Amino acid sequence: MQRYDRLREILRLDPEKDFLAIYRLTATYEFPWDFARALELALFRTYAVPSIGGLLAETGEFTDRSQKRYDDTALLLDAVVEHGFASDTARTAIRRVNQMHRSYDIGNDDMRYVLCTFVVIPTRWLDAYGWRPLTGHERRACANYYAALGRHLGITDIPDSYEEFEAFLDTYERTHFGWDEGGRKVADATLDLMASWYPKPLAPAVRRGSLALLDGPLLQAFCYEAPGPGVRRLVRGALRLRGRAVRLLPPRVTPHYARQNPEVKGYRGGYDVGELGTFPVPGSGGCPVPHPRRSAEADAQPPA
Repeated sequence: MQRYDRLREILRLDPEKDFLAIYRLTATYEFPWDFARALELALFRTYAVPSIGGLLAETGEFTDRSQKRYDDTALLLDAVVEHGFASDTARTAIRRVNQMHRSYDIGNDDMRYVLCTFVVIPTRWLDAYGWRPLTGHERRACANYYAALGRHLGITDIPDSYEEFEAFLDTYERTHFGWDEGGRKVADATLDLMASWYPKPLAPAVRRGSLALLDGPLLQAFCYEAPGPGVRRLVRGALRLRGRAVRLLPPRVTPHYARQNPEVKGYRGGYDVGELGTFPVPGSGGCPVPHPRRSAEADAQPPA
């Protein structure tokens, strides 16, 4: 198999009808590492919207149990990619996400913005650092995939094209990015989590490197000091160099899903999709309660 054979396979599919197949090939064969990093950055951006970052801080989940929240988010989203919307596994994952969202007062515009980050940020990441950029064909499929996911999540007024997703994201960030103490706490906890994946002496470098990937408006919203131009050039240059190196590698012959990522650390013994996430009491401010099917031993542990 040659380096661009899978792209040719993708281009033979219809982005209007085969968007799931195209997205799966793109995300799990062509760019699994890049999609993981880009989706991390996408979620990180949402903390700069005070209504989102403040709510996440209020629940305590992203500050007190960062690794579990990272794991659960990755696995719930990935269940749909791997198994498809019609599968029992994907329906369970979507039901879990909807149950959690309904427990909080989340506006449709915020939900729509988060959806837009999943479409736009991976595309921009690959334009900058990928071994090849996404084609227009793949962009349409990505937009259609997340539009379908958004409908399953009850989001309304979803953009109709990649260009509309991008325009909504840019406008929303210009008008909604701003300082919030809770959003900063969630951002700090996320940076600490990412640093924890590496040997402790490297933690400061990981944090500086992560900040070097953030644009000016995002840094300003969190009141982070911008890294020096030398650090930015080094980090971004290293990612571009990685992309060129990956271009020379043979194509992946098996898919790589988020559950296989080394950053997902909490479920080495397996997991039940229906027990991922939190189980808040509606109207209680998001206080989690034990899952009814948990064992007595699990109930004795701190709520997750």
